Amino acid sequence: MSDFPTPTPATTTSPAAGAQVDVVRAVVRDVPERVSLDGLETTLGERWEAEGTYAFDRSKTREQVYSIDTPPPTASGSLHIGHVFSYTHTDLVARFKRMRGLEVFYPMGWDDNGLPTERRVQNYYGVRVDIALPYDPDFVPPHEGTDGKAVKPADQVPVSRRNFIELCLRLTAQDEKQFEQVWRYLGLSVDWAQTYQTIDTKSRAAAQRAFVRNLARGEAYQAEAPGLWDVTFQTAVAQAELEARDYPGFFHKVAFHTPGGDPIHIETTRPELIPAVVALIAHPDDERYQHLFGTTVTSPLFGVEVPVLAHPAAEPDKGAGIAMCCTFGDLTDVQWWRELQLPTRSIIQRDGRLARETPEWIADGPGAALYAEGLAGKTAFSARTAVVEALRASGDLATEPVATQRKTNFYEKGDKPLEIVTSRQWYIRNGGRETPGRDLKAELLARGKELAFHPDFMRVRYENWVGGLNGDWLISRQRFFGVAIPLWYPVLETGEVDHEHPIVPAEDALPVDPTAQAPAGYTEDQRGVPGGFVGDQDIMDTWATSSLTPQIVSGWERDADLFERIYPMDLRPQGQDIIRTWLFSTVVRSHLEHGVLPWANASISGWILDPDRKKMSKSKGNVVTPLGLLEQHGSDAVRYWAASARLGTDAAYDEGQMKIGRRLAIKVLNASKFVLEFGRDQQTGVGEIVLDPSLVTVELDRAMLAGLAAVVDTATEALEAYDHTRALEVTETFFWTFCDDYLELVKDRAYGDADAAQVTAGTTSARTALALALDTMLRLLAPYLPYATEEVWSWWREGSVHRAAWPVSAPLRAAAGSADPAQLAHAGNALAALRKIKSEAKVAMKTPILSVTLAVPATSLDAVRSAIEDIRGAGRVQGPSELVETAAGQGDPDVQGGIVVVASELGEPPVKTPRR
Repeated sequence: MSDFPTPTPATTTSPAAGAQVDVVRAVVRDVPERVSLDGLETTLGERWEAEGTYAFDRSKTREQVYSIDTPPPTASGSLHIGHVFSYTHTDLVARFKRMRGLEVFYPMGWDDNGLPTERRVQNYYGVRVDIALPYDPDFVPPHEGTDGKAVKPADQVPVSRRNFIELCLRLTAQDEKQFEQVWRYLGLSVDWAQTYQTIDTKSRAAAQRAFVRNLARGEAYQAEAPGLWDVTFQTAVAQAELEARDYPGFFHKVAFHTPGGDPIHIETTRPELIPAVVALIAHPDDERYQHLFGTTVTSPLFGVEVPVLAHPAAEPDKGAGIAMCCTFGDLTDVQWWRELQLPTRSIIQRDGRLARETPEWIADGPGAALYAEGLAGKTAFSARTAVVEALRASGDLATEPVATQRKTNFYEKGDKPLEIVTSRQWYIRNGGRETPGRDLKAELLARGKELAFHPDFMRVRYENWVGGLNGDWLISRQRFFGVAIPLWYPVLETGEVDHEHPIVPAEDALPVDPTAQAPAGYTEDQRGVPGGFVGDQDIMDTWATSSLTPQIVSGWERDADLFERIYPMDLRPQGQDIIRTWLFSTVVRSHLEHGVLPWANASISGWILDPDRKKMSKSKGNVVTPLGLLEQHGSDAVRYWAASARLGTDAAYDEGQMKIGRRLAIKVLNASKFVLEFGRDQQTGVGEIVLDPSLVTVELDRAMLAGLAAVVDTATEALEAYDHTRALEVTETFFWTFCDDYLELVKDRAYGDADAAQVTAGTTSARTALALALDTMLRLLAPYLPYATEEVWSWWREGSVHRAAWPVSAPLRAAAGSADPAQLAHAGNALAALRKIKSEAKVAMKTPILSVTLAVPATSLDAVRSAIEDIRGAGRVQGPSELVETAAGQGDPDVQGGIVVVASELGEPPVKTPRR
C-alpha cells in the first residue's frame, strides 16, 4: 500500500475556495492489529492524570476562563445512575469549552455534612449522640457496616458528640474514595487537584464568615417562633425541605358549646389538639356564624372558653365552614395566631408527644383528669384515640369519624408528619418576609431574570418558588455533623442566657466550634456559669454551606488571585428538584454578599425514570449503581446514553441505548483504523498523512466535506446553546453516513493501483478527504466518547484530542468549494439501489454486477453521473452501466431518492475461502 503524496508547504491556498488554510502533517504510528475498547478507562485515565490533561492553568485571565460550580454529591453511601446521567451533561460542557480554547476550571466537591450522613453513620456504626457524654479517644464502634440494615435507636450505643463527628469524618472519607473511583472511570475531566468537602476547614470558614457578615448587615436574625419540626430527627425544618404527601386520617365532627348550651360543630382531623384550641375561626362573610363573632364558646371535654373570630383565610365551603385554631396544628393556625394576636397554648413537644405536665389552662377544668391520665406524654396518635373515645362518651362526637386522605407536610427525609413547635432559631432573609428598607423578593426575582436557564422553561420554577415564599430561610438545625453557628451568648448574673447580645468571633479566628472553644476574652471554666458564656449548640442547615460552593471553590477571602479569575462563575449544573434549595439559596448568598449572580448560566438536568416511568431514587429502592454498568458496557457507551437526553427532560434508564453507544464507539475505532491504513507503510507500520485541503479535487470528496462543514457549524451552535443532544444527533448521523456510504463509495479509489508508479490525483483526493473527515469527526465526538476518540488520536496525532482545538468549518469549506453536500446522498442512494438487487437475490454484497441500468430522477442525475465510477466500484459493477432519467412516478419507493434498477445481470457470487 503506497504512502501519501509528498508533503506540501505548511500553508497553501486552496484552488477551490481561494482561502489560506493550515496544512497539518500527522505521523501514523501504533495502529493496533485488532482494536478494542477494553481497558481504555484505566490506561487513558492514568495517562490523563500523569500528563495533567485536565489541570487548570491559573495564569489565564478571567476572560480566558470558563468556570463550573460542580454539584458536590452527598457522601452518604453510593452514587447511582442518576448521578452518572447528570454529571455526564456537565462534563460535555467542560470538554467542549476546553476545546474551544477556554481554560476550564472544573472542580469536584463532596457534600458530606448534614442529616443523610448522620443517618448513615448511625446505621453503619450502630451509634447515637448523647451530648452529656465526654469524649472517649479509645472508642471502638459496635459495628463496622450493617449491610444496609437500620439499627434501632434503642440498640444504638450512645457516644459523645465529638466521637460521633469523628465517625462521620471516617465514613465520608471512605465514601468519597469510592465516588472518585466512579467519576474517574466515567471519564469526568475534573481537575482532581481542585477538590473540597463541605465540612473541611475552608468550607467551614466560608460558611461562618458569610453568616457573620449576614448578621452584621441585619440579614441574619434569630427569633423564637412557631416553626415546622421533625419529631423523629428532633430538628427544625425549612420551607424548602418540605414534601407534601398524602396521609390517611379521619374527619371528626365535634361540638363546642355556646354559653346558652347550643352546639357549634367543627370538623377536624386532629381532635388531640382540642386541649390547645385558642379560638374558632370563620370567614367574615359567612352568614351562618356572623352572629357568633365577638362571643365565646367552650371546648368539649376541657371546658376552656375561647373566642369566635372572623378571618378571610377561613374556608366557608370546607367542612362546617368554621374551624378551631390550635397552637399549633398547621401553618394556617400560625397565620391566625399571628394576625389575630391569639394566646399560645402549645401541647406538642419536640419529641412529638403531648406535654407531660397538665397545662395550666386545663389544670382547674373538667378535663384535668382526662389529660393527666389519658393524654400526658402520649404520642399524637395515641392521644387522638383517647380523645375520640372521650368525645364519644361525652356525646360531643356528633357522628362517627369519616375516613379521608389529606395532604400533610413531611420533612423530605422523614417518615412522620411534621409538627409545629415553638423554638429559638436562626434565619437569613430571602424575601419570604418583609425586609426592612428593601424589597428583597423583587430583587431576587430580578436576579432570576438575569440568569440564563438551560432549558429556559426551568426559569418558571425559580420564579414560582420565590413568589410563593412565606417565610425567611431557617438555617439552624438541631443536629451534630455540620458547620457550627459561630456564636456564643453571655450568661447573666441571674444565670439567664442573653440571646439578644451574641458574642461574635473575629473573621480571622474562623472557623470556630462554640461547643469546644471559648470566645475571645473568656476562659473555658466560664462556660455555663453566671458572668460567663454558653456556646450555640446548633449547626447550620447543609444548604447554608452548599449555597457558598462558588465562593468556596474560587478562594473567596482566601486566595484573591484565584477569586478574580473565577468569580462570578460561568455555569451551575444541577437537578431540577433542587432549584428551590441549592440554586435559589446560592443566588441569595451571592446577591447579599457580592451584589451579583454567582454564575451566568444554569443547566438543569432531568430525572432518570425506571421501567415503570417512576423517578429513580434511593428512598424508593429503584436505583441502579453505576460502576458495574460502566464496566459491562464501557464508559463511552453509558455517556452516549446520558448525552442522548436533552437538558430538563426526564429519560428512561435504557441499556439498549448504551449498546447503541458501544457500537458507535467500536465503529469509531474500526473506521479510523481503515482510514489510517492509507497513511501507513506496511513494512514499518509508520507513515505520514498530510491534511492539505488543496489536495481534495474530486467532486464527491468535496461534497462529503461540504456536508461535514455544515455539521461542524450546527454542532458548534448547539453546544454553545447547551444543547448537547442536538450536537450529538447531527454528528452521529453524519458519521454513519460517512461509514455506510462514503467509505464504501471511495474505498476502491482510495486503495488505488498498487502497481502504479505514482499515486493518482483521485486516490490522493480520497485519502486526504478521509483524513480530514476523521480529524474533524474525532474532535466532534470527543466530548461524548472520550476514550475511543483519545485512543484513535494517539495513533496519529500528538497530545490529547481533549486539548485539541474544536473543529471549525472554514478548512472544510475551503476544500469543498462550491460542491453540493447532497451529492453524497444521491451517490449513496444509487449504491443502495445496487445493494437492494443483491439483497433480493439473496447473494453476498461482493457479488459482481455484469451489467446494470439505473433510472435516476432528474434532480439526482448529474450528481450520480459525476460519481458513477465510485458507485460502480462500490457496487462491484464489472460490465456496462447506463443511467437513464426516471419516468415521473416510477421511482423505487424502497430506495431513498427514488432510484430504480431497470435491468441488471448478476455474476457468480465469490467463493468463500475457508479460514485456517
